[in-house]
Amino acid sequence: MTDKYVIGLDYGTDSVRAVVVNTANGETAGTSVFEYPRWKQGLYCDPASNRFRQHPLDYIEGMETTVREALKGLPREIIDNIAGITVDTTGSTPVAVDRQGVPLSLKPGFEDDPDAMFVLWKDHTAIKEAAEINEVSKTWGGTDFTMYSGGVYSSEWFWAKILHVLRSSEKIRENAFSWVEHCDWIPALLTGNTDPLKLKRSRCAAGHKAMWHKDFNGLPSEEFLVRVDPLLSGLRDRLFTETYTCDVSAGVISEEWSRRLGLPSGVKIGAGAFDAHLGAIGGEIKPYHLVKVMGTSTCDMLVAHMSEAGDRLVAGICGQVDGSIIPGMLGLEAGQSAFGDVYAWFGKLLLWPVEEIISTMSWLDENSRERIREETSERIIAELTREAEQLPDDETALVALDWLNGRRTPFASQELKGAIAGLSLGSDAPRIFKSLVEATAFGSKMINDRFIEEGVRIDGVIAIGGVARKNPWVMQIVTDVLNMPISVASSDQTCALGSAMAASVMAGIHPDFESAREAMGGGFEKEYRPDPAKARKYDELYLRYKKLGAFIEHELT
Repeated sequence: MTDKYVIGLDYGTDSVRAVVVNTANGETAGTSVFEYPRWKQGLYCDPASNRFRQHPLDYIEGMETTVREALKGLPREIIDNIAGITVDTTGSTPVAVDRQGVPLSLKPGFEDDPDAMFVLWKDHTAIKEAAEINEVSKTWGGTDFTMYSGGVYSSEWFWAKILHVLRSSEKIRENAFSWVEHCDWIPALLTGNTDPLKLKRSRCAAGHKAMWHKDFNGLPSEEFLVRVDPLLSGLRDRLFTETYTCDVSAGVISEEWSRRLGLPSGVKIGAGAFDAHLGAIGGEIKPYHLVKVMGTSTCDMLVAHMSEAGDRLVAGICGQVDGSIIPGMLGLEAGQSAFGDVYAWFGKLLLWPVEEIISTMSWLDENSRERIREETSERIIAELTREAEQLPDDETALVALDWLNGRRTPFASQELKGAIAGLSLGSDAPRIFKSLVEATAFGSKMINDRFIEEGVRIDGVIAIGGVARKNPWVMQIVTDVLNMPISVASSDQTCALGSAMAASVMAGIHPDFESAREAMGGGFEKEYRPDPAKARKYDELYLRYKKLGAFIEHELT
């Protein structure tokens, strides 16, 4: 019997990756990565105001390039046996669309308008709108529509972002018919069904970010939305009621995209989902095993049986949704708004003299200046890690908070800021760096504690993502702080693999996700085990971290 193949498309913050995977054994037949050119230039973004937007052409060009490159050189037998494609994306990343589902940024007059772009997950321009949604939810006298979203709505999510853009731009207000998540728009584009009233919407995106729930008969009520702001009047009817899990087909690839990608007709396109959720599948998630997607930020995913956890409300997390990860199971999400980004920020801070002073030294030739800049940039985190690793374990003078991009869990608040306490004239760069790494580990422990305090047990921890695979020192600190073993998934493209697994179930090749995991899973490359002595020391430092956090949150915000 000829093996069947699927494609996983993984849209990350900086790039999109395509993988062609053999459904019989999980082997990758072809792969390609495309960096978004407009995003790389910083277009449509303003970091000072926390505005981060992406142009749909980056997504379209990326899909066309990566799929064709991934297929290049493959025998016709493999290409002809590609049965399905599933897409994962960052989120919440919505865009304003017209009546036909075309993003406004693809239309004349909107080509360079940031408000017409996809509003990236890390965009925090909607802090005020999120606060208003939370206020109305708790005071309006009706249903608290945040109850399945941990009780707190975030500026990183669907409604807050939409309301902020509607308030900011009269032009968008007049021309936007509806709004579509990135993970819903790509499958719609591939099938040719971009009608915002008919395209299939992701259960994952809708439940975790748009306050969708079957008990609400879909999205929050019109009365509630208008109470938040009359600008939202009528929008609910132009969105959706039904949602779909990632084992459902969104349709068949259109003739146009079959030709553009070099794929056979009849390829099934799956309903999309968020990268962390499908990454959890690629990381071989099991009930009550927390999968930590450790990259620029973290997403912490856990699944539980509906019969055991379906009626329990878990406060302070980023949502609980039936089927958002594995259909038929409750998916719970938490996370940190910054993880690797904390380290990158500190590295960039230290690079200031290289960028601003050395670059102006006229006695250095241009090639030498560029070489110094590039080499320093490439080595700085590795050198900080090497030096920090040598510091005595009993050094506990510095305590830092990891809220440099706000706090996602517990109880989302993008208004919070980071801090470092205990600085002295002896506080050098490696010591500060170590305190920042410990802070991100303590932030991870806060997530574990939140689940456990709410009655959701954690039987094991699985790590995926760039930090998990590239920095053993960071991983050992996280392991010691959590005082739990951590298994690291062996795949270096876990989200794309998870999308491929979902595609195999959606296309009917595997009957369920357990079968897909057994056939296609890559296993684990390493297990970190806690050092009991270090774990005890970190318990003491963790208490100081929590005290500092309480002071910053209640006294300085």
